[in-house]
Amino acid sequence: MADTLEELTRAVLAFRDERNWAQFHGLRHLMVSLNLEAAEVLELAQWKSDAEVEALATDASGREALADECADVLAYLLLLADRAGLDLARALEQKLAKNAIKYPVDKCYGRRDKYSTLD
Repeated sequence: MADTLEELTRAVLAFRDERNWAQFHGLRHLMVSLNLEAAEVLELAQWKSDAEVEALATDASGREALADECADVLAYLLLLADRAGLDLARALEQKLAKNAIKYPVDKCYGRRDKYSTLD
C-alpha cells in the first residue's frame, strides 16, 4: 500500500509505463484529462438532491463510485505534477500560507465571502 505522494506517483507511473502510455501524457493532455475526471465526480451529483449526494459517502455502491472517480482525479493530478516537475506537498504548503494571509481567521471565520470582499 502506497502511503506517500511519492509512492503513489511511482505506482501511477509504473502502471502508465507498463502500458506505454507516456506518449499520450503531454502536459495539455493531462490537464484536460484531470478536468474530465473531476467532471465525472460532479456527475455523481447530477440531478440528485443534497440528501442523495450526501448518501454517496455511506451507500456501498455510491461510495465505490465516488472512490473510483476520486482515485482517477488523484492519478491524473499526480501524473500532471510529475510531468510539470511540481512537488505537490510543497505546493499545498505554500498555497495554505498564501490563503492564511488572504483569509485571516478574524475576518473570515464562519463566512464564505471571497477574500477581496472581506472588510
